Amino acid sequence: MSSKPGFEELRTKYKDVLSKAFATNNIDLIDSFSKNTDETDRKAAMDQAFRDKLLELLTEDHNTLENFVSFCIESCRRLMVTPTMPVVLLGDIFDALTLNKCEQLFSYIEKGVSIWKEELFFVACKNNLLRMCNDLLRRLSRSQNTVFCGRILLFLAKFFPFSERSGLNIVSEFNLENITEFGVDNSSTLKDALEEEMVIDNEKHKLTIDYNLYCRFWSLQEFFRNPNTCYNKLQWKTFVAHSGSVLSAFSSYKLETVELQKSKMNRLKPLTDVEMQGQGKEQHYFAKFLTNQKLLELQLSDSNFRRCVLIQFLILFQYLMSTVKFKTEAQELKSDQSDWIKDTTSQIYRLLGETPPNGKKFAECVKSILKREEHWNNWKNDGCPEFQKPKPPTQLDTPEDVKKSRKRRRPVGDIVKEYEGQKKSYMGNNELTKLWNLCPDNLAACRTKERDFMPSLESYISSACDESGRRRTAEGGWGWRALRLLARRSPHFFVQTNNPIGRLPDYLDAMVHRITNEMAANAAAATTEQSPKSDDKANKPDVTEEEISEEQMEADLIKEGDANDIEQVPDSTHVGDDDYEKSSRSRVTMITPAQLDAVSAQLSDWKTLAVKLGYKPDEIQYFETENATDVTRAKNMLQLWFDDDEDASVENLLYTMEGLKMTEACEALRRVI
Repeated sequence: MSSKPGFEELRTKYKDVLSKAFATNNIDLIDSFSKNTDETDRKAAMDQAFRDKLLELLTEDHNTLENFVSFCIESCRRLMVTPTMPVVLLGDIFDALTLNKCEQLFSYIEKGVSIWKEELFFVACKNNLLRMCNDLLRRLSRSQNTVFCGRILLFLAKFFPFSERSGLNIVSEFNLENITEFGVDNSSTLKDALEEEMVIDNEKHKLTIDYNLYCRFWSLQEFFRNPNTCYNKLQWKTFVAHSGSVLSAFSSYKLETVELQKSKMNRLKPLTDVEMQGQGKEQHYFAKFLTNQKLLELQLSDSNFRRCVLIQFLILFQYLMSTVKFKTEAQELKSDQSDWIKDTTSQIYRLLGETPPNGKKFAECVKSILKREEHWNNWKNDGCPEFQKPKPPTQLDTPEDVKKSRKRRRPVGDIVKEYEGQKKSYMGNNELTKLWNLCPDNLAACRTKERDFMPSLESYISSACDESGRRRTAEGGWGWRALRLLARRSPHFFVQTNNPIGRLPDYLDAMVHRITNEMAANAAAATTEQSPKSDDKANKPDVTEEEISEEQMEADLIKEGDANDIEQVPDSTHVGDDDYEKSSRSRVTMITPAQLDAVSAQLSDWKTLAVKLGYKPDEIQYFETENATDVTRAKNMLQLWFDDDEDASVENLLYTMEGLKMTEACEALRRVI
């Protein structure tokens, strides 16, 4: 019996077979050779064979390397090697090649985004791809290899989902390692160098660079690096002072012409080496500006440098003014700070518009970008929810398919029948149906307290005199409203009189006087009941009798006759108006205990009546829990209704029960009236 081959033996055999298969581009050779081997041993040995073969191909051109990685991808699809092997090979290649060759080979990775997103590779390779790209970024200079860095970041943005947590900076951390060092030492050499006549030549404008401006300018980078320092009071004062000095320097010296800008760029050419790869070719250069004190005068005359600094201000201001989820309670601007930021933002946009070339267009572009950044910030505050593409609508080929695809509508009659079973209305439109069913009973909706716009009788009568003292009873509109209010609120309106009404204003004057006296009498009676002194109680009827006699002297147009009243009423010369109102109220609106017992005994469906009278579900539940039987519940509910509701009367109760078809209760109430 033959022994099982070891790892080194399999590795050597697979490497030989791999070399032949790659040379002939025949992957079936590997497949047929490895069938008789255990899957785990085969994949481990084959992975190492691919890496060994790669060492021999590193000196070849990038096309050969790309073909070898593609050969490995096909092997993964046939389950010969582990899915992470293609990315492992790419990582080995980038570790061994120069940056120029890495940039050429990276195009292969960019074109294969769809491959890396396949289900076979994505989960297994995403961490390896991220590690490989980060290793590349560490080797690159962001100032010299700006384009390559951007390509790597764009690839990561395309490869990972939009809501991938590793690339969102959810907690809003800052790159605190980006430290700007400059000559802050107040040495004599530095100070003397800057206090010399360092003036930017211009016929119209002159800008002098001194030591204070130099230090204030570069110290602003500390605030741009860590914006949270602006929430400290002392740091904020420093920031405001330094910003004012720098922006004043920008305002005092304006870049006017493109020709002047080009001349300054020529003076900076030995320092930046922009045309390193040939003349006439556009270069992308991400500047990390030098902080040498002798360069500041040239930098201030550079439009790109000025724009860079002004945009830093705008980014900082947007962060300070935005609502960020992870800001603490102390990280909040005060009103004066917010006002200063708004004013300074307007000044910065004005400076951007004055900076050539195409200053106004550039300022509008920056404003648009920052506006879009607000949407990004709001999305992060919401927890970065995942975006889903809407499904494309399906296109039907023939009219027959359209007819088949149409879902049969439910008959309208069935829908109406279903709604009627639920005691609701169906209007054919969702919004109308919803609106109409807020309260299916229109009369009940009109009687709700929210729709009771009628003022109280006392408040309306008190407006009988305007501010100038002129009585309003002669006004047609006021009189018409007063009559309607008297009909609803006062029992005096329905009392017949032997004396005909001559003029409406005279009648209203008399009614106003009577109701005013009643209000005063009621207020005095309430005060008397609360007072512990018996003297006040003895004197109170005398006051009432004086008011009554005075009223009868002035209101001789409306005198009640005993025979023509609704019920027999005592003569007004012997009965006070207060007593008269109470007796009228009891006759017209109050219910007697006998009537209450009679109607309660017949109200088996008292809940329906309670809903009609305006009681809410929690109030109905209260009646149900506080009383043992339906009779006591109905009695308690009706008693509270007559005590609390101003419109409560026997007539209104009969009208309501007739509308609810409570015939037995209506007959029982009529028998005892």
